[in-house]
Amino acid sequence: MVDIYIRGGWIITMDSERRIIRNGAVAVEDGLIIDIGKKEQMDGDYKAYADIVINAERDIVLPGLVNTHVHLAQGLLRACADYLSLIDWLKDRVWPLQGNYKKEEALASAKIVVLEMIKSGTTAFLETGLVSRYGPDEIIEMIRGSGLRAAVARHVMDLKGYATKENILHEGLVELGDYSLKDTIRLIEKYHEWDNKIWVWFGPRTPGAVSVELYREIAEKARELNTGITMHLAEVREDVEYTLRDFGKKPVEFAHWLGLTGRNVVLVHVVWVDDDEIKLLSETKTSVSHNPSSNMKLASGAARVSDMLRQGVNVALGTDGGPSNNTYDLMREMKHAALLQPLRTLRPDAIRAEDILEMATIRGAKALMIDHLTGSIEKGKRADVIIVDYWQPHLHPLNNPVSHLVYTASGHDVKHSIIDGRLIMFNRKVLTMKEEEVLEEAEKAAWSLYERTGICKTPDLKWPVV
Repeated sequence: MVDIYIRGGWIITMDSERRIIRNGAVAVEDGLIIDIGKKEQMDGDYKAYADIVINAERDIVLPGLVNTHVHLAQGLLRACADYLSLIDWLKDRVWPLQGNYKKEEALASAKIVVLEMIKSGTTAFLETGLVSRYGPDEIIEMIRGSGLRAAVARHVMDLKGYATKENILHEGLVELGDYSLKDTIRLIEKYHEWDNKIWVWFGPRTPGAVSVELYREIAEKARELNTGITMHLAEVREDVEYTLRDFGKKPVEFAHWLGLTGRNVVLVHVVWVDDDEIKLLSETKTSVSHNPSSNMKLASGAARVSDMLRQGVNVALGTDGGPSNNTYDLMREMKHAALLQPLRTLRPDAIRAEDILEMATIRGAKALMIDHLTGSIEKGKRADVIIVDYWQPHLHPLNNPVSHLVYTASGHDVKHSIIDGRLIMFNRKVLTMKEEEVLEEAEKAAWSLYERTGICKTPDLKWPVV
């Protein structure tokens, strides 16, 4: 007897050989993938003995997507900060909104983001930085209840700046260094490695908001506690100006000097770097989270992803947050990542669809240090699997499933989601959350926040609303 048997369709394994099995099948028992192969060879062993049989003849079956940069607290802020560059975007809109959150509003924001990620094919993600006012304990427990895997970073800081701009962080987000560090350690002791589903990481704020001494303490504690670190780096030119001006080092050199490179580190954006810095990322096995929609919307620049991949850097994919992307759909993000590199290099072959799908699956799992558990469909790995319906006009004719997933599909095409061998979404209905209740809570919380801050209270439209 097996728990779930998926039969038919294209199986994109993302295994070491990157096999694609046509008319394939996958058998799942006790949360593990116990067999994979051709449908006609496996049906006799599993079809009649499975608790759940999913017929996928008109589907593409692939590993769940791994989103390596998520702001759970920005789910309520979509369309609240359009048409601004990063620092003004943060100072005038995003930070005042987040700095006024009540815990129930932050939880409502996190719920709507988690729901969207499940419905668009994400099965694991990296949250970039919670703070006390958001209620991190309640958010972590909500994530676990949803069924998603997550590495949840908690922000650590002891200054109030961003790059060359001093004292611009909203007062509602300011925390003392000793407190933010100790509270992160508290969360690690309470939740880290919870059922191989939840991990707690350090999330130091961007250079300008953390002292050298605290950065070094974070690096030391992460090694001591066997956990990860994620940090924004070199997102905009001002980041380069700051590290060069104050420390005489380029951003990646600065991070390395502090101990913030290595297998347990995910640096986010990494747009403004040179060849030497890319080489350093490769040599230190530091992962990079690429967020193309955010970089384009905020006019931050285009990361040198194709160059990084060629030099052996582990580059993964992220959506960033509600006001910098407006969606948490990683499936849609794949197309933007695929199109940006040819535009940047003026070479149509700068990056391939296969590279992009790796970034969204196995490379993302590697960045989160869970590639031994997930990121591919292989015997012995946990069953994190999504099923995409290709029997639709925009996905026909299907002669190349990888190209279709990257250039054509969106999260709305994800039909079923299985995480840790558990059916989390079936026929687009999420089974672990009350969808209507989540939507109503988010709507109510957002308007309470808008009224209190005066931001986003009226739409930023050039056209009249009558």
